[in-house]
Amino acid sequence: MHYVFNGLFNFDAKFWTTIIPLLIKPGEVSKNYIAGKRQRYSNPFQFYLTVSLIFFLIIGFTKSYNDFNNFREGKKTSNNNFLPGIHINLEKEKDSINNLKEVDSLLTTLKDSITKKPFLKVAGKEIKIIKMLNFHKKNPQVYVDDALDSLAINKSFSNRFWYSRTKLINTILTDSSVAKKLNKQLLSYSSIALFILLPLFTLFLRFIYIRRKFTYVEHLIFVFHTQTFFFLLFSIFYLINFFKETVNYMSFFALVFLLYLYLAMKNFYGQGYFKTLIKYIFANILFVIFTSLGALFISFIAFALF
Repeated sequence: MHYVFNGLFNFDAKFWTTIIPLLIKPGEVSKNYIAGKRQRYSNPFQFYLTVSLIFFLIIGFTKSYNDFNNFREGKKTSNNNFLPGIHINLEKEKDSINNLKEVDSLLTTLKDSITKKPFLKVAGKEIKIIKMLNFHKKNPQVYVDDALDSLAINKSFSNRFWYSRTKLINTILTDSSVAKKLNKQLLSYSSIALFILLPLFTLFLRFIYIRRKFTYVEHLIFVFHTQTFFFLLFSIFYLINFFKETVNYMSFFALVFLLYLYLAMKNFYGQGYFKTLIKYIFANILFVIFTSLGALFISFIAFALF
């Protein structure tokens, strides 16, 4: 364990000769690294692990700090934000409260309609989960199979699973502390999932640049470096917003990263602006689709194992 942490947090000269050009010269570190100039740079895999770990530690620390301050001031801790420290201004919070009242009214209407019309359908199929939630709320002690019999729902594996989770869903909707714990678990799974998804996404990148003479490992080095920059940039914006709340900083962060990614692809793969733009758009579309599916899968796993 000591060896692992010593390797992760050994901020020697290589750390600084890697992080500075990585921030200001898109694609340069990856290009030099695969060209054989490896002595001056940190190992891309180790560097990614170090920065990502620091990023998640920052999130955990700022969340704990916020909870402590809220507890000391006698306030309830916030649990609606997936990433702590990301806040909106007071005026937006007031608008959110008004919106929540409208949403609550809509939910009440929806519940009434479900009670009167238990066979509410979407695309011709009954919304079973809503019936399950309502039934469990009124009959929390009833066993799964008995509940499904009462609801006239087939006792398939999926139906048994969803009814077994109705208690958790109802608890999340009523108990903020449970929702917070689920968010933490989802965040911990996300860090692992991202580490797995990056090598898979590299396969798509290799397909996009199939005519370029780059090996899979060289593509992977580029992916690790760009993702490391993502964590570095997000950490910087995150800490700035933590100490001084800013409006729409996420939009500015996204703009900076997308511009960086485009320049990194152009400099690393050495193609023209137009070709790079086409492949850049294609790569981002694939990445969004891929990560969206991955996020749904990880959310389901976190929900199932919670």
